Amino acid sequence: MQLLIFILTFPFLWIISILPFRFFYWFSDFIYLIVYHIIGYRKKTVKYNLALALPHLSSEERLIIEKKSYHHLCDMFLEMIKTMTISSAEMNRRFVVTNIELVKEYEKKGKSAILLASHYASWEWLLSINEKTKFKGIGVYKKIANKYFDKLLRDIRSKYNAELVETNKAIPLMAENQKNGILSMYGLASDQSPKLNRAFHWDTFMGVEVPVHTGAEMLAKKYDLNVLFVKVKKVKRGFYEATFVPITDNPNSFPDFEITNIFLREVEKQILEAPEYYFWTHKRWKHRK
Repeated sequence: MQLLIFILTFPFLWIISILPFRFFYWFSDFIYLIVYHIIGYRKKTVKYNLALALPHLSSEERLIIEKKSYHHLCDMFLEMIKTMTISSAEMNRRFVVTNIELVKEYEKKGKSAILLASHYASWEWLLSINEKTKFKGIGVYKKIANKYFDKLLRDIRSKYNAELVETNKAIPLMAENQKNGILSMYGLASDQSPKLNRAFHWDTFMGVEVPVHTGAEMLAKKYDLNVLFVKVKKVKRGFYEATFVPITDNPNSFPDFEITNIFLREVEKQILEAPEYYFWTHKRWKHRK
């Protein structure tokens, strides 16, 4: 059944990926009407999250953000499909890294790095950074149940010399790379909600005390990795800018959870600048004090 669903769906995805951008975003507008106005995908969750995280705004202001966020959500997931056939030249035109020279400096230091990211703007096209660095790019992700779509996702995300590794295989891979002297950059989006039985630390996020992922910080300390945050900005529809923000090249000099705290403050700044580009459909605040 998984294979049949994939065979029936793949041609449709491929056709979407080759659409000229003007028609591509018209199609995204059509998908928005279905997702937001007809299906109402996770509307209650989005309204709840916005009210909790942005209480200083009026209900009318939050409604505007809500609608814009669904427009962006549709754009971004279709942009992931677009990655199947987009050229490197077009990707470099649409996803610009403002300070790639910082990564070049880290390459010369001969030490691997952890790249902290959030579910903001475009975390899918962020993987194109791997074409611009000598680091072995590794993205940590959660496996999809359908093995054929999982392979397609890995193929799409690996197009720019990036390797995807499942969460439970990340630590052994880091240990192996460290042992063999393979300089790597590990990308982790650590702003979502962990399972309660894996929550070692609670912190304030958008004014609410919640459990937070601390795995990136723990791994940075264990393997003495450089730590960077990547800030992604949506310039206009279909165009993004990424800027690297160095956090530390000596993680063990920080008290426990301080690196995680710095990361969360950076994510908050992003959200407050333009909240419509955050991933509000996720139940980020389902566990809170």
